[in-house]
Amino acid sequence: MVRGRRPTVHANLPPHMRARVRGDTTYYYYDTGGKPRKEISLGKVYVEAIRRWSELEGKKTTPLIYFKDIADRYLLEIVPTKAARTQIDNVREMQNLIAFFNNPPAPIAEIRPIHIRQYLNWRTDNGKKSTVRANREKSLLSHLFNIARDWGALDTVNPCQGIKGYTEEGRDVYVEDNIYDAIYQVASQPLKDALDLAYLTGQRPADVIAMSEADIQDKILLVQQGKTNAKLRISITGELKSLLERILKSKQAHKVRTSQLICTETGRPISQNALRLRFDKARDKAIKQNPAIAKDVKHFQFRDLRAKAASDKAESETMRDAQLQLGHSSMAMTEQYVRQRRGQKVSPTR
Repeated sequence: MVRGRRPTVHANLPPHMRARVRGDTTYYYYDTGGKPRKEISLGKVYVEAIRRWSELEGKKTTPLIYFKDIADRYLLEIVPTKAARTQIDNVREMQNLIAFFNNPPAPIAEIRPIHIRQYLNWRTDNGKKSTVRANREKSLLSHLFNIARDWGALDTVNPCQGIKGYTEEGRDVYVEDNIYDAIYQVASQPLKDALDLAYLTGQRPADVIAMSEADIQDKILLVQQGKTNAKLRISITGELKSLLERILKSKQAHKVRTSQLICTETGRPISQNALRLRFDKARDKAIKQNPAIAKDVKHFQFRDLRAKAASDKAESETMRDAQLQLGHSSMAMTEQYVRQRRGQKVSPTR
């Protein structure tokens, strides 16, 4: 019978399994016992190490694999394959999931649908707050369980199935020209450039910030959307042409020069958070200066310019043109996106 020494650390590991920490990485080994002692490498992924340990032990059952074990591996192997913005969201969402399912540590195979409902209730204070974020976290959780099945760590039905999330109401704000102008008039020059670029291209705030001089090629502005990886080629004509000429001309006066199109007054890169702060400051100033439309100005968010661009595009040209500008995969998506903002334009009965 194989007997190794009793471990003094990592005592929660199954018999004969050892852990060695090297820097930020933990490596697992199988202790064969005897003298001189021999250890067989099990790798650095806990779930895989457990499977290999089971084979060496000759047992049919394996020790418990906890939710956090799968969550950590998911963060390491799956999240990096996603779009940049999705990675940021997933890391933040996983923190909430781990806070719940690792207190106390929950074996992945013992999580049931009732526990998913309990998480949603806990996360939202019984539906009173953060319901949209809770829905996103439930989607991530569902995908994690499917991946766990692929890894062989789970052989039960996905417990998220049949658990209803919270009803979401899509944002329906359409930014009228006078609301846009109220903020534009008090905006800093970098913010004005960003507002113009966001509206004329119809792209998300993060994609607007990411646009650089290198994206301008042969009278085309190249865009690869961070959320969906969709690629667009926007013709540099009309007002967009004038805007880019203005931006490039102003950048020539900067001693320090970034390749980003949107930069500070001194030519340094500007982050999305910094741009948001500038927008919030301009919006607060516009509210004070325009009390008659203060309510509508308060509801205006930078991201609403994407919907305004699509709505105006559909109105002046066609819904298909709006779909292409947004990079949507289907016409139905664009129609819902546009019409919930401004409503369907119709003619009178006579």
